[in-house]
Amino acid sequence: MSDTTSAVLKRTPGIKPAEEHQFEMPKNTLDEKDQFVGRIRAVHGQIVEVEYEKNHNLPKFYEILTCPDNPAVCLEVYAFSDHNSLFCLSISHKNIFHRDMKIVSSGSPLTIPVSEKLLGRLIDIYGQPRDNLGPLGDLPRVPIYKDKISFDTVETSQELLETGIKAIDFFVPFVKGGKIGFVGGAGVGKTVLMTELLRNITQKTEGLAVFNGIGERIREGHELFETVKASGVLPKISMIFGQMNENAIIRFRVAWAATTIAEFFRDKLGKDVLFFADNTYRFIQAGSEVSALLESIPSELGYQATMESEISNFENRLVSNKNGSITSVQTVYVPADELSDVAVSAIISHMDGMVILSRPIASRGYFPSVDPLMSSTSTLTKQIVGEDHYETATKALELLHNHQRLSRIVAIVGESELSPYDRLVFQRSKKIINYMTQPFATTEAQTGKKGKIVPLKSTVADVKKIINGDVDSIPVDKFLYIGSLEDIKTVK
Repeated sequence: MSDTTSAVLKRTPGIKPAEEHQFEMPKNTLDEKDQFVGRIRAVHGQIVEVEYEKNHNLPKFYEILTCPDNPAVCLEVYAFSDHNSLFCLSISHKNIFHRDMKIVSSGSPLTIPVSEKLLGRLIDIYGQPRDNLGPLGDLPRVPIYKDKISFDTVETSQELLETGIKAIDFFVPFVKGGKIGFVGGAGVGKTVLMTELLRNITQKTEGLAVFNGIGERIREGHELFETVKASGVLPKISMIFGQMNENAIIRFRVAWAATTIAEFFRDKLGKDVLFFADNTYRFIQAGSEVSALLESIPSELGYQATMESEISNFENRLVSNKNGSITSVQTVYVPADELSDVAVSAIISHMDGMVILSRPIASRGYFPSVDPLMSSTSTLTKQIVGEDHYETATKALELLHNHQRLSRIVAIVGESELSPYDRLVFQRSKKIINYMTQPFATTEAQTGKKGKIVPLKSTVADVKKIINGDVDSIPVDKFLYIGSLEDIKTVK
């Protein structure tokens, strides 16, 4: 972290710089005769090689090793070598290591505190508070890893979750216990959309929320924390960050830690949980960095060979059971706006709904920049959303397809050259596109427009009016950045 960034964060109430935190391992509970003992042979960036004597008490995979003389040392066993040595991932700062440092096993994997006291707090992967709101105290800790779940225990739901965001509720609805991804390149509004959705849903539900920041900017994390705090929903949210400035191992493992907290809220407290992850692509990216550090052979397109299993192990824990539900909302960064990127494809294969945020739409100043024709969902069916919503959405999508076709003609010969029928279709489709823009409470300070929450029932009724021609007399630009059609005073 730069001196400037560190200085700014020290002056600002909120997130602390990572360097201020030195985690100490819990007291070792292993008997001395059962302990693994080794010494550091080499340090390769964030990979530490530990040598040991033959036939020694070898630690298990994922077990944490530490130093009896320095509890801040935290190494995770990752791989074994043929030369009486093992390779560990360094979760602590690498500048505390030296050759021949004594290393011993702790008897447990990396753990995270779990308690209701995490609500309203922001912690790091060690469970240390990062919000300047005081210590958490001595809380019970559980491993961040879990045995494979039994799919016999997984329960599904067809209960719709309304977000108050027109474009999502109408075109890409999702259900309680489902997964939805906000997919797009840099700067198209993924984090803003997620923050608005978090605020809207958390305010009107009785459940709890976990926000997992994976490899994102410190500034964005700080702004999110302050936004959530100002909206009054912070007491219902637990936040855990592994920020962009932290090493790849922390960014890789923070996803497991956040999932463990969500599982505690679901299984022990019996709550419905909203799980927000920003950004799931950074989870895969961090895994790729770790794989490169270990000099593992990558897959054909450069990602780690274990990518599919890693994302599956993460996503498969975000499920609902008889105790409660976990509804997952994840942002997915698309490198170079290439939707066919294998990492992006691996993530969205686990989603029930995929909201594509389009750069061309964002460049025209339309937010949220949702592309309904590229987006998809498995829940837009008559059985889940009802016949009225389904029929209206189908007709709206047909209009938008026609708009795409007519736009090419208009770009060449102009709108006036269209037939009267095509001109009417073009105008109505433009009104639907404009109507799907919406002012957000999250961006009130930047836009000066008060945020709008629109019930799904109003959205369906309004789109039906546009399709049926009830508002043909109203100019197209009147539909930009409104809530419902009631905001246009001239609607009959």
